[in-house]
Amino acid sequence: MPGCGEIKTHDTRDLIRACSDPKLSMKTTPLLRAACLAAALACANAPAAIIYERISAYHRVRVIDDQGVRTLSFNNSQESRMSLAIPLRGHFQYTEYFQMPWVWNRDVKRVLMAGLGGGSTQRAYQHYATNVTVHTVELDPVVVSVAEKYFGVTETARHQIFTDDARVFLRRTTNTYDVILMDAYSTTRYGSSLPPHLTTKEFFTIASQHLGTNGVLAYNVIGQIDGWRANVIGALYRTMKEVFPQVYLFPAEDSQNVVMIGTKSKVLFDLARVRAEGEILTRSGTMRHPAFNNRLRFFSNKPPAAASRSPVLTDDFAPIESLLNGGQ
Repeated sequence: MPGCGEIKTHDTRDLIRACSDPKLSMKTTPLLRAACLAAALACANAPAAIIYERISAYHRVRVIDDQGVRTLSFNNSQESRMSLAIPLRGHFQYTEYFQMPWVWNRDVKRVLMAGLGGGSTQRAYQHYATNVTVHTVELDPVVVSVAEKYFGVTETARHQIFTDDARVFLRRTTNTYDVILMDAYSTTRYGSSLPPHLTTKEFFTIASQHLGTNGVLAYNVIGQIDGWRANVIGALYRTMKEVFPQVYLFPAEDSQNVVMIGTKSKVLFDLARVRAEGEILTRSGTMRHPAFNNRLRFFSNKPPAAASRSPVLTDDFAPIESLLNGGQ
Protein backbone atom coordinates (compact mmCIF):
# COMPACT_ATOMS: atom_id res chain seq x y z
CA MET A 1 0.00 0.00 0.00
CA PRO A 2 1.56 3.36 -0.99
CA GLY A 3 2.13 6.18 1.45
CA CYS A 4 -0.51 8.85 1.98
CA GLY A 5 1.06 11.44 -0.29
CA GLU A 6 1.95 8.85 -2.90
CA ILE A 7 -1.45 7.33 -3.54
CA LYS A 8 -2.51 7.86 -7.13
CA THR A 9 -5.75 9.67 -7.76
CA HIS A 10 -7.66 6.73 -9.20
CA ASP A 11 -6.37 4.40 -6.46
CA THR A 12 -7.57 6.81 -3.77
CA ARG A 13 -10.98 7.23 -5.38
CA ASP A 14 -11.47 3.50 -5.78
CA LEU A 15 -10.41 2.85 -2.19
CA ILE A 16 -12.78 5.51 -0.85
CA ARG A 17 -15.68 4.07 -2.83
CA ALA A 18 -14.87 0.52 -1.83
CA CYS A 19 -14.51 1.30 1.87
CA SER A 20 -17.85 3.13 1.99
CA ASP A 21 -19.86 0.73 -0.18
CA PRO A 22 -22.65 -0.76 1.99
CA LYS A 23 -23.29 -3.56 -0.54
CA LEU A 24 -19.96 -5.35 -0.13
CA SER A 25 -20.21 -9.11 0.22
CA MET A 26 -19.12 -10.79 3.45
CA LYS A 27 -16.35 -12.54 1.55
CA THR A 28 -14.66 -9.38 0.34
CA THR A 29 -15.32 -7.10 3.32
CA PRO A 30 -12.38 -8.36 5.49
CA LEU A 31 -9.92 -7.80 2.63
CA LEU A 32 -11.19 -4.31 2.00
CA ARG A 33 -11.12 -3.52 5.70
CA ALA A 34 -7.53 -4.62 5.79
CA ALA A 35 -6.72 -2.38 2.83
CA CYS A 36 -8.45 0.57 4.49
CA LEU A 37 -6.58 -0.07 7.73
CA ALA A 38 -3.27 -0.25 5.89
CA ALA A 39 -4.01 3.05 4.17
CA ALA A 40 -4.97 4.65 7.47
CA LEU A 41 -1.78 3.43 9.18
CA ALA A 42 0.35 4.66 6.31
CA CYS A 43 -1.24 8.09 6.51
CA ALA A 44 -1.08 8.25 10.31
CA ASN A 45 2.69 7.75 10.22
CA ALA A 46 3.32 10.21 7.38
CA PRO A 47 3.90 13.96 7.76
CA ALA A 48 1.26 16.35 6.47
CA ALA A 49 1.45 16.48 2.70
CA ILE A 50 -0.10 18.80 0.14
CA ILE A 51 -1.19 16.36 -2.55
CA TYR A 52 -2.96 18.89 -4.76
CA GLU A 53 -2.77 22.66 -5.22
CA ARG A 54 -4.27 25.00 -7.78
CA ILE A 55 -5.47 28.57 -8.00
CA SER A 56 -8.93 28.62 -9.55
CA ALA A 57 -11.02 31.62 -10.55
CA TYR A 58 -12.45 31.67 -7.01
CA HIS A 59 -10.02 29.99 -4.59
CA ARG A 60 -6.54 28.79 -3.88
CA VAL A 61 -7.49 25.14 -3.62
CA ARG A 62 -5.40 22.66 -1.66
CA VAL A 63 -5.87 19.03 -0.67
CA ILE A 64 -3.86 18.07 2.40
CA ASP A 65 -3.32 14.63 3.95
CA ASP A 66 -2.41 14.56 7.63
CA GLN A 67 -2.55 11.56 10.00
CA GLY A 68 -5.20 9.71 8.04
CA VAL A 69 -7.43 12.73 7.47
CA ARG A 70 -7.84 14.44 4.11
CA THR A 71 -8.69 18.15 4.21
CA LEU A 72 -9.91 20.47 1.48
CA SER A 73 -8.61 24.00 1.94
CA PHE A 74 -9.67 27.24 0.25
CA ASN A 75 -7.25 30.14 0.75
CA ASN A 76 -5.80 28.50 3.89
CA SER A 77 -9.21 27.92 5.51
CA GLN A 78 -10.45 24.37 6.14
CA GLU A 79 -13.57 23.67 4.11
CA SER A 80 -14.06 19.92 4.35
CA ARG A 81 -12.51 16.85 6.00
CA MET A 82 -12.71 13.12 5.50
CA SER A 83 -11.15 10.05 7.08
CA LEU A 84 -9.22 8.11 4.45
CA ALA A 85 -9.92 4.82 6.21
CA ILE A 86 -13.64 5.39 6.82
CA PRO A 87 -14.94 8.12 4.47
CA LEU A 88 -18.21 8.51 6.39
CA ARG A 89 -16.17 9.78 9.34
CA GLY A 90 -13.75 12.61 9.91
CA HIS A 91 -16.12 15.32 8.66
CA PHE A 92 -16.85 18.58 10.47
CA GLN A 93 -19.64 18.09 12.98
CA TYR A 94 -21.77 20.93 11.63
CA THR A 95 -22.48 18.92 8.47
CA GLU A 96 -24.51 16.51 10.63
CA TYR A 97 -26.98 19.31 11.32
CA PHE A 98 -27.93 19.18 7.66
CA GLN A 99 -29.92 16.09 8.67
CA MET A 100 -32.12 18.17 11.00
CA PRO A 101 -34.70 19.20 8.35
CA TRP A 102 -36.20 15.70 8.66
CA VAL A 103 -37.68 16.81 12.00
CA TRP A 104 -40.03 19.12 10.09
CA ASN A 105 -40.46 16.96 7.00
CA ARG A 106 -40.57 13.18 7.50
CA ASP A 107 -40.94 12.52 3.78
CA VAL A 108 -37.84 14.09 2.26
CA LYS A 109 -37.34 12.97 -1.34
CA ARG A 110 -35.62 15.87 -3.13
CA VAL A 111 -32.74 17.91 -1.70
CA LEU A 112 -30.86 20.85 -3.19
CA MET A 113 -27.45 21.71 -1.75
CA ALA A 114 -25.47 24.85 -2.53
CA GLY A 115 -21.74 24.16 -2.11
CA LEU A 116 -19.93 20.90 -2.74
CA GLY A 117 -16.61 21.08 -0.90
CA GLY A 118 -15.45 17.55 -0.20
CA GLY A 119 -18.99 16.20 -0.35
CA SER A 120 -19.44 15.28 3.34
CA THR A 121 -23.17 16.01 3.37
CA GLN A 122 -23.81 14.44 -0.03
CA ARG A 123 -21.92 11.31 1.04
CA ALA A 124 -24.08 11.01 4.17
CA TYR A 125 -27.33 11.43 2.23
CA GLN A 126 -26.27 8.85 -0.35
CA HIS A 127 -25.39 6.35 2.38
CA TYR A 128 -28.13 6.87 4.98
CA ALA A 129 -31.07 8.10 2.84
CA THR A 130 -31.11 5.83 -0.17
CA ASN A 131 -34.52 7.06 -1.42
CA VAL A 132 -33.44 10.71 -1.61
CA THR A 133 -32.26 12.53 -4.74
CA VAL A 134 -29.67 15.27 -4.18
CA HIS A 135 -28.89 18.10 -6.58
CA THR A 136 -25.64 19.93 -5.79
CA VAL A 137 -24.88 23.40 -7.14
CA GLU A 138 -21.18 24.35 -7.07
CA LEU A 139 -19.83 27.54 -8.60
CA ASP A 140 -16.20 26.45 -9.01
CA PRO A 141 -15.53 23.67 -11.57
CA VAL A 142 -12.12 23.06 -9.97
CA VAL A 143 -13.85 22.14 -6.72
CA VAL A 144 -16.06 19.65 -8.58
CA SER A 145 -12.99 18.02 -10.12
CA VAL A 146 -11.15 17.87 -6.78
CA ALA A 147 -14.18 16.42 -4.99
CA GLU A 148 -14.43 13.66 -7.57
CA LYS A 149 -10.72 12.85 -7.73
CA TYR A 150 -9.72 13.16 -4.07
CA PHE A 151 -12.90 12.75 -2.02
CA GLY A 152 -14.73 10.00 -3.89
CA VAL A 153 -17.70 12.18 -4.87
CA THR A 154 -19.65 10.61 -7.71
CA GLU A 155 -22.56 11.61 -9.89
CA THR A 156 -25.28 8.99 -9.94
CA ALA A 157 -28.99 8.79 -10.62
CA ARG A 158 -29.46 10.05 -7.05
CA HIS A 159 -26.79 12.75 -7.10
CA GLN A 160 -26.42 15.32 -9.85
CA ILE A 161 -23.90 18.19 -9.82
CA PHE A 162 -24.56 21.52 -11.55
CA THR A 163 -21.75 24.02 -12.04
CA ASP A 164 -23.58 27.28 -11.41
CA ASP A 165 -24.29 30.04 -8.93
CA ALA A 166 -26.94 28.89 -6.45
CA ARG A 167 -29.16 31.93 -6.87
CA VAL A 168 -28.96 31.82 -10.67
CA PHE A 169 -29.78 28.10 -10.55
CA LEU A 170 -32.86 28.72 -8.41
CA ARG A 171 -34.08 31.49 -10.68
CA ARG A 172 -33.82 29.24 -13.73
CA THR A 173 -35.03 25.90 -12.40
CA THR A 174 -38.64 24.79 -12.22
CA ASN A 175 -37.82 22.14 -9.61
CA THR A 176 -39.44 22.03 -6.19
CA TYR A 177 -37.45 20.62 -3.27
CA ASP A 178 -38.30 19.30 0.17
CA VAL A 179 -35.04 20.64 1.62
CA ILE A 180 -32.53 23.29 0.55
CA LEU A 181 -29.10 23.18 2.20
CA MET A 182 -26.80 26.21 2.06
CA ASP A 183 -23.06 25.81 2.57
CA ALA A 184 -21.57 28.16 -0.04
CA TYR A 185 -18.70 30.39 1.01
CA SER A 186 -16.34 32.91 -0.56
CA THR A 187 -13.16 34.46 0.85
CA THR A 188 -12.64 38.10 1.83
CA ARG A 189 -10.04 39.97 3.87
CA TYR A 190 -11.91 38.74 6.95
CA GLY A 191 -11.58 35.08 5.97
CA SER A 192 -14.44 32.81 4.95
CA SER A 193 -17.48 34.90 4.16
CA LEU A 194 -21.04 34.44 3.01
CA PRO A 195 -21.66 35.59 -0.57
CA PRO A 196 -23.87 38.68 0.00
CA HIS A 197 -26.35 37.77 -2.77
CA LEU A 198 -27.09 34.49 -0.94
CA THR A 199 -27.96 36.22 2.35
CA THR A 200 -30.74 38.63 1.43
CA LYS A 201 -34.49 38.69 1.90
CA GLU A 202 -34.88 38.48 -1.86
CA PHE A 203 -32.73 35.35 -2.01
CA PHE A 204 -34.66 33.61 0.76
CA THR A 205 -37.90 34.51 -1.01
CA ILE A 206 -36.66 32.79 -4.17
CA ALA A 207 -35.54 29.75 -2.15
CA SER A 208 -38.90 29.54 -0.36
CA GLN A 209 -40.70 29.54 -3.70
CA HIS A 210 -38.81 26.37 -4.63
CA LEU A 211 -39.72 24.57 -1.39
CA GLY A 212 -42.74 22.31 -1.03
CA THR A 213 -45.51 22.72 1.56
CA ASN A 214 -43.41 21.31 4.42
CA GLY A 215 -40.18 22.62 2.96
CA VAL A 216 -37.16 23.41 5.11
CA LEU A 217 -34.06 25.51 4.46
CA ALA A 218 -30.85 24.86 6.44
CA TYR A 219 -28.05 27.44 6.33
CA ASN A 220 -24.52 27.03 7.69
CA VAL A 221 -23.17 30.25 9.17
CA ILE A 222 -19.60 30.54 10.48
CA GLY A 223 -19.89 32.33 13.81
CA GLN A 224 -21.22 32.07 17.36
CA ILE A 225 -24.64 32.90 18.75
CA ASP A 226 -22.99 34.99 21.46
CA GLY A 227 -19.45 36.09 20.67
CA TRP A 228 -17.42 35.94 17.47
CA ARG A 229 -19.42 37.06 14.43
CA ALA A 230 -22.61 37.31 16.50
CA ASN A 231 -23.67 40.24 14.28
CA VAL A 232 -23.68 37.93 11.25
CA ILE A 233 -25.77 35.35 13.10
CA GLY A 234 -28.20 38.06 14.18
CA ALA A 235 -28.55 39.52 10.69
CA LEU A 236 -29.11 36.13 9.04
CA TYR A 237 -31.67 35.18 11.68
CA ARG A 238 -33.60 38.42 11.31
CA THR A 239 -33.49 38.22 7.49
CA MET A 240 -34.64 34.60 7.36
CA LYS A 241 -37.46 35.46 9.79
CA GLU A 242 -38.76 37.96 7.22
CA VAL A 243 -39.49 35.01 4.91
CA PHE A 244 -39.83 31.87 7.05
CA PRO A 245 -42.47 31.72 9.83
CA GLN A 246 -40.06 29.89 12.17
CA VAL A 247 -36.27 29.97 12.39
CA TYR A 248 -34.27 27.67 14.69
CA LEU A 249 -30.60 27.39 15.62
CA PHE A 250 -28.22 24.44 15.97
CA PRO A 251 -24.77 25.59 17.21
CA ALA A 252 -21.97 23.08 16.53
CA GLU A 253 -20.16 21.66 19.53
CA ASP A 254 -16.67 21.32 18.00
CA SER A 255 -16.44 24.38 15.75
CA GLN A 256 -17.66 27.94 15.36
CA ASN A 257 -20.61 27.10 13.14
CA VAL A 258 -24.33 27.60 13.56
CA VAL A 259 -26.79 25.86 11.27
CA MET A 260 -29.98 27.88 10.99
CA ILE A 261 -33.26 26.17 10.08
CA GLY A 262 -36.07 28.04 8.38
CA THR A 263 -39.41 26.25 8.06
CA LYS A 264 -42.50 26.95 5.98
CA SER A 265 -44.52 25.47 8.84
CA LYS A 266 -45.90 28.11 11.21
CA VAL A 267 -45.99 25.71 14.15
CA LEU A 268 -43.42 26.64 16.81
CA PHE A 269 -41.39 23.61 17.94
CA ASP A 270 -39.78 23.28 21.35
CA LEU A 271 -37.05 20.83 22.40
CA ALA A 272 -39.57 18.24 23.59
CA ARG A 273 -41.32 18.26 20.22
CA VAL A 274 -38.01 18.04 18.35
CA ARG A 275 -36.89 15.05 20.42
CA ALA A 276 -40.26 13.34 19.98
CA GLU A 277 -40.02 13.75 16.20
CA GLY A 278 -36.48 12.40 16.31
CA GLU A 279 -37.63 9.28 18.13
CA ILE A 280 -40.34 8.67 15.56
CA LEU A 281 -37.86 9.03 12.71
CA THR A 282 -35.27 6.67 14.18
CA ARG A 283 -37.76 4.04 15.41
CA SER A 284 -39.40 3.88 11.98
CA GLY A 285 -36.03 3.50 10.26
CA THR A 286 -36.58 6.69 8.27
CA MET A 287 -33.53 8.29 9.87
CA ARG A 288 -30.44 6.06 9.97
CA HIS A 289 -27.72 8.63 10.63
CA PRO A 290 -26.05 7.47 13.89
CA ALA A 291 -25.50 11.00 15.27
CA PHE A 292 -29.01 12.29 14.60
CA ASN A 293 -30.62 12.04 18.04
CA ASN A 294 -27.48 13.29 19.80
CA ARG A 295 -27.40 16.42 17.64
CA LEU A 296 -31.04 17.25 18.42
CA ARG A 297 -30.07 18.27 21.96
CA PHE A 298 -28.39 21.45 20.65
CA PHE A 299 -31.69 22.78 19.29
CA SER A 300 -32.69 26.33 20.19
CA ASN A 301 -35.85 28.22 19.31
CA LYS A 302 -34.70 31.46 20.95
CA PRO A 303 -33.72 34.46 18.81
CA PRO A 304 -30.02 35.31 19.13
CA ALA A 305 -29.42 38.45 21.18
CA ALA A 306 -27.76 40.17 18.21
CA ALA A 307 -30.94 39.91 16.13
CA SER A 308 -32.44 42.91 17.92
CA ARG A 309 -29.59 45.17 16.78
CA SER A 310 -28.84 43.61 13.38
CA PRO A 311 -30.18 44.75 10.00
CA VAL A 312 -32.45 42.90 7.62
CA LEU A 313 -30.23 42.10 4.64
CA THR A 314 -31.58 43.06 1.23
CA ASP A 315 -30.24 43.22 -2.30
CA ASP A 316 -29.83 46.97 -1.77
CA PHE A 317 -28.20 46.63 1.67
CA ALA A 318 -26.20 43.52 2.58
CA PRO A 319 -23.12 44.78 4.49
CA ILE A 320 -21.61 41.35 5.18
CA GLU A 321 -18.01 42.63 5.39
CA SER A 322 -19.03 45.35 7.85
CA LEU A 323 -20.77 42.77 10.03
CA LEU A 324 -17.72 40.49 9.90
CA ASN A 325 -15.64 43.41 11.13
CA GLY A 326 -18.00 43.95 14.07
CA GLY A 327 -20.06 46.73 12.52
CA GLN A 328 -23.80 47.20 12.73
